[in-house]
Order: sequence, then C-alpha cells, then structure tokens
Amino acid sequence: MSQFDAFRYDGKRVVVVGGATGMGAAAAALAREAGAEVVVMDFAEIDLDGVEKMHVNLAERASIDEAVDRCGGRVDALFSCAGVADGTPGIERINFVGHRHMIDRMLSKEMLGRGSSICFISSAAGIGWETNLAELTELLETSDFDAGARWFEEKGKSDYLTTKQAVCAYVARQSFALLKQGIRVNAVCPGPTDTPLAQANKDTWLGFGADYRAEVGIEPFTAAQQAYPILFLCSDAAVAISGVTLLSDAGWLSSGVTGTFPGATFIANLLLGRPTE
Repeated sequence: MSQFDAFRYDGKRVVVVGGATGMGAAAAALAREAGAEVVVMDFAEIDLDGVEKMHVNLAERASIDEAVDRCGGRVDALFSCAGVADGTPGIERINFVGHRHMIDRMLSKEMLGRGSSICFISSAAGIGWETNLAELTELLETSDFDAGARWFEEKGKSDYLTTKQAVCAYVARQSFALLKQGIRVNAVCPGPTDTPLAQANKDTWLGFGADYRAEVGIEPFTAAQQAYPILFLCSDAAVAISGVTLLSDAGWLSSGVTGTFPGATFIANLLLGRPTE
C-alpha cells in the first residue's frame, strides 16, 4: 500500500450537490478520477459522464427528501457545492438551509457514518463570520428547514453574505457534534474563481482582488484548482482536520491583515470586523 493512497477515493461513494457546473463539476470529475463512485445532484442538467445523476431543488424540502431517499446507501463524502448569487429567489435555502437539511436527512437515514466527511464551498463573503456569531447561532439553533428559512425572511437577511457566513459558522459549530459520530466537516473559502456563476457576476466577483493578482502575477483560479482542496479535505489524508474553513485565496486575506499588500487591508479589516482606520 502506498503512503499516497490516503489521498485517493478508491472504494468510496461520493455525493456532489451542485455538481453540474463550476467547482462542483470539477470536484465530481476529480473524485471520479480518484476512484470514487460519484453521485451528482443538481437543479441544472448534468453533463458529466461516468456518474449517477439526480435532480434536486435545494429550495424545496420535498425535493431534497426525494433525492436523498433515491440516493440511499452509504455516503463516504458529501460535497455541498451548490450556490447562487444575490437576487436569486430562495437564495437562503439554496446556499445554506437546503444543504443543512440534506445533511440532517442523511444522518437520520444513517447514510453518513463513521469515517465519512463533508465539505462545503463558502466564499470570501463568509470571512469574518465570527463577529456575527451570536446572531448566526440563532439561525443554527432553528429546528428544521422551514424554521431556518423563516429566520432569514424575518431578519431580512436572505443575501449572499449571510448565507456564506452561515456556512462557516455551521462548520465550526457542528464539528464537535459530528466528530462524536465519526464525521468530519470542513469548508473551503475560495478566492475569485472563473466559473459560470462568477462570469454572470463578473465585475464584482472576478474584479475582487484584481489588483492583488496583478501584483503577484496570477489569474483568477480555475474550478479545477479549487477542486483540489475540496477533495483533500474529504480524503483520509485530512483525517486530523475538522471544523475548519480553509482559505484558498492565494494569501489575499493574510496579506491584507498584515499590511504586506496595503491594497487589501481596508477590505480585509472590514470583513473581519476590525478597525479600518
């Protein structure tokens, strides 16, 4: 047995939610190449070959329940990748509440067992969730899908930033409870990545950090480049890692916080709730 086998997925069953396009599709393809049996769930049409394909609408609890029931069986790794931009109806359910419900449903059916793992895709918008933990805890303590969706509506916070901060807070808060069941949970927080969703919001999403990338000589990430840390976090090679939101931003936040790239300092401090003067 090679010491590198821990990075592979041979004999494992992987479910990718939001695997039709972008980082989810890249993660699904990489998991397949790493030896996994792959199930892809999405609202959009799924073109990837060599995977089992299932329709799901994360904005509807019944659709999630149906997809999970149809999926059945053991799930060794769950990649919660689906996400939409501000202005999309049901954003709070698609970006967070639906993912949480799917995890709860899989747990209730004992599909996620000891040794399994979960990885979300968060965002730079999720940075600084700690400063809003008290309010986010109210959300995380809601009992079910409907109560979670209602929290967003009553607070008037059905927006991209709040949903992504909710993902980061969920990962941190649920890590202990899930690990007692032998399940690890993490997330990635990607820097600007060239995906169909990013292209649809190009000026904002791909414009973010453009000055930093020009200074260090890099382009926006490809979906495949962000899929690597996703696969790593759900692999056996990451057995010591849980409750972490991994920044895959090429050092933008660190450079802003430390002032080594002053152009990022104001926004970095703003995201982290630190003084901006």
